[in-house]
Amino acid sequence: MSPATLSPGPVHQGVIAWYAEQARDLPWRRAECTPWGVLVSEIMLQQTPVARVLPRWQEWMRRWPTPYDAAGAPTAEILTVWDRLGYPRRALRLQQAAQAIVDQHGGEVPGTRDQLRALPGVGEYTAAAVACFAFDQPEVVVDTNIRRVHARVFSGHALAGKTYTAEQRRLAHDVFPDPEHDGGQFACAWNIAVMELGALVCTARAPQCDACPVAQLCAWRQAGSPAATEEQRTRGQAWAGTDRQVRGAVMAALRRGPAERSQLLGSLPLPTADLDQRHRCLDSLLADGLAEQRGDYVALPGVL
Repeated sequence: MSPATLSPGPVHQGVIAWYAEQARDLPWRRAECTPWGVLVSEIMLQQTPVARVLPRWQEWMRRWPTPYDAAGAPTAEILTVWDRLGYPRRALRLQQAAQAIVDQHGGEVPGTRDQLRALPGVGEYTAAAVACFAFDQPEVVVDTNIRRVHARVFSGHALAGKTYTAEQRRLAHDVFPDPEHDGGQFACAWNIAVMELGALVCTARAPQCDACPVAQLCAWRQAGSPAATEEQRTRGQAWAGTDRQVRGAVMAALRRGPAERSQLLGSLPLPTADLDQRHRCLDSLLADGLAEQRGDYVALPGVL
């Protein structure tokens, strides 16, 4: 079964109707949420679960409800509020995006994909998502959850694999609602609905096919739910002992305040990380602009 033999129309209808009943009530989806709030959520949600993002998003929006507020905030505060969301360079890029919005767009988040794509730290997915979810622009939005639903429902594959391929890109466009025929709002509704289906029902490890509104239309189910091939599988990244873990521990310590370098690195609760790795990770944070050093002391940017 493929897009050529399965009309996406019934899938659109089933998934959107399911979303209307089952969607999570998330603050960045509410009508009163500003485009800035949507942009902040999309940056925070990159490779990060909703449960971890929600309190950080709420605190961020309380402190910096507009791009003007975030652009003028001390970088140390930006990184402190980011807390343990991971990949803290995203926080710096988000502040840089806020400054660009102030400088180039009068403090208003731009409403087109191309304008959004030009902001610091905003890639293809984020630009399309913000254009769609904040401005009702019928852009094709594809994240990991959407790719997995597409792979199963339309292509009959157990998983989509790690890489967003040219074939998957064509599929996403082929099964996207026609905005001229169905309307832009319907197309945007498809984006958010299929994303939610992938997040809650059509999950990678334990899909809940009995709860799926389009299980009877699913090519993967029609094929007998074959196991994933080696090419389709993605392996989770190890955490313990990695540079990511060490960098995170250093950032957590710096959020508590400045410290003498050797004392800071020696006190990290990382028994598997030797001193060379600790120094290397701190040096990488300094190079990324996530920390500063004066003399023997290190701190978050702007603190010393």
